[in-house]
Amino acid sequence: MFKSPHRLQINLAPLAGFALVCAAATQLTGCVVRAGIAVPAPAPVYVAPPPPPPAAAVYSAPAADAEVQASEPPPPLPVYEQPPVPAPGYLWTPGYWAWAPAGYYWVPGTWVMPPRVGFLWTPGYWGFVGGVYAFHAGYWGPHVGFYGGVNYGFGYGGVGFGGGRWVGGGFAYNQSVTNVNVTVVHNTYNETVVNNVTVNRVSYNGGAGGVAATPSPQERAYSQEQHVAPTAMQQQHVQQAAANPALLAKNNAGRPAIAATPRPGAFNAPGVVGAHSASSPPPAMAHGNNSPGAGANKPYGGQAGQNHPGYAPAAAAAHPQTAGGKQPGNQPPKQAAQKPHPQKQERPKENGKREPETALR
Repeated sequence: MFKSPHRLQINLAPLAGFALVCAAATQLTGCVVRAGIAVPAPAPVYVAPPPPPPAAAVYSAPAADAEVQASEPPPPLPVYEQPPVPAPGYLWTPGYWAWAPAGYYWVPGTWVMPPRVGFLWTPGYWGFVGGVYAFHAGYWGPHVGFYGGVNYGFGYGGVGFGGGRWVGGGFAYNQSVTNVNVTVVHNTYNETVVNNVTVNRVSYNGGAGGVAATPSPQERAYSQEQHVAPTAMQQQHVQQAAANPALLAKNNAGRPAIAATPRPGAFNAPGVVGAHSASSPPPAMAHGNNSPGAGANKPYGGQAGQNHPGYAPAAAAAHPQTAGGKQPGNQPPKQAAQKPHPQKQERPKENGKREPETALR
């Protein structure tokens, strides 16, 4: 009636195996669930640093302007007289040859008010670089920097400036090289300026026939100073010169009728000065300070324009051009200059006698 224990153990064996399988399945399910809910660690996010603040706008020492280049050298500098300083505080900016598609044109020298007290003008210059003539623009700064060694005259002898200096808050003018009317300007002094460069009319640096000059260590240091671009009046002055066909070198043979003005843009104002012949020094000028030679940028030796490649002056170059633009060299010579004393001639009268008459009737 009752089954034996051995029989019972045999019947319970399948149940124990099923229970073992269920337990294993439960363990595996738990592992899968735990693997499914695992969250990976967040990836690091790169945050860029803030950009540096913009640098202050500073007009650095100008390099050659790539947009202003020419394949031929500029003409020699014309000889002209300096207009008197119009009022205290004005600084002289010498004239120079600029380039346009039509060729070189003259930017007249003029008196300019500086942008701030204590600043001086460094003129621009042409330099031969890489087979072309490139223009280095002028600028304002606390010192006069390198301007190619070009002798522009009126204190700009090729190195530095000897036409005046700042004394306190006012500008004092050197009467030995500057045209000053002492009845208008009283802050003056006399100081001899010694030029240690060859004085000529060459208007560019480097290349064949150019000025052989390099910046000194001091001028290199000045090039690192803060500079100011030409003033609005100076820029307008250049624009007016570019629009005037009479200032083209091919039209005036290197002797512009407007060589210097008393103020920027005053091309038709009283006091405009015309250029003289490059081969003939200008006549003496009546200066307010009665200092000889202060008002002209004429050389102290040699003739201008000689041995200058790429420039052939007109046949009438020996005649100065007046400020009104007339060129005496284009007019026929007057015969009266060859007959200082009129000759007497006789003609017959009705009665057979002859009476004298002059040739100038």
